[in-house]
Amino acid sequence: MTSTSTQPTPARPMVELNAEIRALVADGGVVSPEGRREYERLLVEWVAVVRGSSAEAV
Repeated sequence: MTSTSTQPTPARPMVELNAEIRALVADGGVVSPEGRREYERLLVEWVAVVRGSSAEAV
């Protein structure tokens, strides 16, 4: 029988997330609606990494 539980995906390195965020806003900070959705998704992922990092430091 196979397990139905899912393993959490490992967080991407902060430097990788920062690079993607910078690339989206590199053109004077103007992003398309699609780019805005990607930016918001990246920010959510970035916050999760930051929170995970601070939880590990406690």
